[in-house]
Amino acid sequence: MTRALTDALIAGIANGSQAYKLVGSYVSTPLNWAVVTGKNSKYQSIDDLRGTKLGISRVGSGSQTMAGVMAMQNNWIDKDGRVEMPEFQVNNNLQGLNTSINDGTTRPISAFLWEWFTTKPHVDSGEVRFIGSVPTPWPSWLIAAHPSPERAEPTALRNFLGKLTEYVVKFDSKEQRAQADVDFIRERFGYPEVDVRAWLNKVHWVEDCTAIPGKVIIDTLNILDKAGVVKRPMHGFKAEDFINSEVVRLV
Repeated sequence: MTRALTDALIAGIANGSQAYKLVGSYVSTPLNWAVVTGKNSKYQSIDDLRGTKLGISRVGSGSQTMAGVMAMQNNWIDKDGRVEMPEFQVNNNLQGLNTSINDGTTRPISAFLWEWFTTKPHVDSGEVRFIGSVPTPWPSWLIAAHPSPERAEPTALRNFLGKLTEYVVKFDSKEQRAQADVDFIRERFGYPEVDVRAWLNKVHWVEDCTAIPGKVIIDTLNILDKAGVVKRPMHGFKAEDFINSEVVRLV
């Protein structure tokens, strides 16, 4: 079982993966992807990036998917009426991406997309700059597991998701958010308290991990289809095709 980005999980199944099915919900709010460029680059806005090469961590990653969403939202449309996808270069990880946007000679890129608060320390240090952001048009995290009952027993998964619901409801409570959550995140990840509080103001967890709104799946697929990340089948998308119905409820 794993928790992963909504778009990556849904796109994987839509593109033919049989390694997992959706079994639960996790985070109910969008993920804010920062658009990041080099400290001395000529790029000042998202509009400046059209027709340039963007960095991604790997093919099929969220950094690539959200670049497609960015192109769609900014009406980068080619002569055939399709979303004009940027050229991509794989730079493996955040450090590789940071190096490439500041490198004017070898394998340079114009920008990349990465989660805002993960990237912020590099902006604060002056290594890179923010020139925009692209929040996901869907809740950011879902839970998936192998579809085989031998590898992921449905009763055990349901019990786990029930317990997880108790924990996330407590973690998301007003009382916990006041200080306990802040202390936990600050000590665990080393972020400044001001950034932790700003992040918590934008993030909320689901009230029931054992259910997934069918609308979330279909709406996400419709956007990914328009952004050129997945291809709509002849019969259309069906939320039931993406879940393990022995574990999770569609609502």
